[in-house]
Amino acid sequence: MVGAGANCFFVTMEWIHRGTLGGDFWSARVQPHPWGFIFEWLFLVLLYVFISQLSGLHWLATLLTGIISNVPGTVTYFKLEMRGEPFLPWDITQVGDFAGVAGKVELDIQPTMLWTLAIFLVLLAASCFLRMPYRKETRWRWRIGSAAVSGFLWCLLVFGVYLNASMCEFFGIYSDMWMQDRYYKNYGVITGFMTNLQVLDIEAPENYSEKSVLELAARVEETAETAKPLYKESYAATADAPEQRPNIIFVMNESFWDASRLEGISYDRELTPNLTALKNEAAYGYCYTPSFGGGTCDVEFEALTGFSVEHLPAGSKPYQQHVTHDMFSLPQYLRAQGYDTLAVHGYYRKFWSRNTAYPYLGFNEFIAAEDFVNPHTRRGFISDAAMTQRIIEEYEARDGGAPLFIHAVTMQNHTTYDASRYAADELVKITEHPGLSTQTLSQLQDFATGVYEADAALGALVDYFRNVDEPTIIVFWGDHFNPVGKGYELFEKTGYIEKGDTGSPDLHRTDLLIWSNYGGASIDLGTIAAYDISPVMMDLYGLEKPLLFEYLTDSLSVMRARTRGVTVETDGSFSEEMTEAQRQCYDGHWLLQYDLMFGKPYLEDYTPQE
Repeated sequence: MVGAGANCFFVTMEWIHRGTLGGDFWSARVQPHPWGFIFEWLFLVLLYVFISQLSGLHWLATLLTGIISNVPGTVTYFKLEMRGEPFLPWDITQVGDFAGVAGKVELDIQPTMLWTLAIFLVLLAASCFLRMPYRKETRWRWRIGSAAVSGFLWCLLVFGVYLNASMCEFFGIYSDMWMQDRYYKNYGVITGFMTNLQVLDIEAPENYSEKSVLELAARVEETAETAKPLYKESYAATADAPEQRPNIIFVMNESFWDASRLEGISYDRELTPNLTALKNEAAYGYCYTPSFGGGTCDVEFEALTGFSVEHLPAGSKPYQQHVTHDMFSLPQYLRAQGYDTLAVHGYYRKFWSRNTAYPYLGFNEFIAAEDFVNPHTRRGFISDAAMTQRIIEEYEARDGGAPLFIHAVTMQNHTTYDASRYAADELVKITEHPGLSTQTLSQLQDFATGVYEADAALGALVDYFRNVDEPTIIVFWGDHFNPVGKGYELFEKTGYIEKGDTGSPDLHRTDLLIWSNYGGASIDLGTIAAYDISPVMMDLYGLEKPLLFEYLTDSLSVMRARTRGVTVETDGSFSEEMTEAQRQCYDGHWLLQYDLMFGKPYLEDYTPQE
């Protein structure tokens, strides 16, 4: 029974995770990386023996071992489908967040899951009739001995191999933090999950010291003294007026990207008329986002702090794991300059632990869905129009003359999509397409309607602040792409990505607009990282930048982003490698980020040289 249970659960877990156990699994995965799968099998065998011998109940061992193996396999499958990443240790801290949206997400149960459930129930039923083979007078001695040995070996496997990087490498298990999906495919779900526990502790950069941090800070300061604005058409480069203290409004719009980019698809209306018109009087480009299909908090963390999740364990969530104390950020910096700082979110305040993270990032106030009274809703979420109205209301209701920073995160166009979520006469109609399936067309109609209404909300916000006397900057961007329709059919059939290229960098480029009511030049930003949004915004308008932002601004002449293993070159092209100069910029960024997030930090005591 032990062998049957462990073998079956090992196979069904990987079967669910992959969707198939064809020749590629054995030839391209198991044979080149045998120890990952051997350890995974031993993990289940030893766990089964320990539970059965300790409890004396085979059915309990079958139940728990089956759950511990097949639930991670199932979660990994759905996470890969929705977000392109597997089940990771830190996902356990997000169970409450998942429960909050589970009812709004359509999960397609796969045949592999149904077969696995049937196998599991058969094994569970059979195990109820099994009895321990020992004689009554020696039963306890054998059971305790077997439980002790199996428990010891299981702990040896976990602590001696899985949590020991050098032992993992000895057995040919090499971490792949930038491509966790490939890592799990190469070594298995349990091996991937358990070895990821190694990176819960953040290691300091090799050269981290007070001397190295302050030397880099001095170089940044020296460079900043003679630096010119990045864009020659910007307000900072052309205006003779004194420096402004503008209101600053960030709007991170859920899943926003201009679907008009897709070739071969026509709609019954222009999807983004306001965005298109504003390009003539604003800075416009693309945000290279670290997320796909979810992970909104990663994007806003980068935009608010200038920190990169590239330097953190893949899949970790900074708000929940690292923002547990006062931390450098744009709102923290602006508050020290006399700004009022406000966050507005169209969903529940505990989602992604924003309620605990925002105060540490310097927000004076946080308005969430619970604080809206009878708001206008679309698709079951607070609408983008209602978010625009709330931003305006908060601006008008403020006390005193302090400038205002607002960071707004919308929800209307959140996944999952289906045309039934709007009334038929409200939907954007698709008039031409390259043979898309009915499922994809339905979801695209829903998504495109959300894009159209997000654009309308942007237009309303700009129209209001265009007529406000106080200088105001609006930064608008989409947090990430989502799957729309059947698999990646939408992107493949329109030629947006090559068939099978689900990791394409083009799936990480969302639209970005930076507009103000006092500087009206059209500026092509190109593609920049999410962590460069705040530095670029401040550079455009000549706002005094904190030292980290000065560093990031200077680094843009070397590369535009280094995110999820992809380098965005200065000409907008992509590569996986970094030049020596790019590596130095990358390492310097991590040195400053580590100091501000986890270090002393030495930068707090840094005094600019006269």
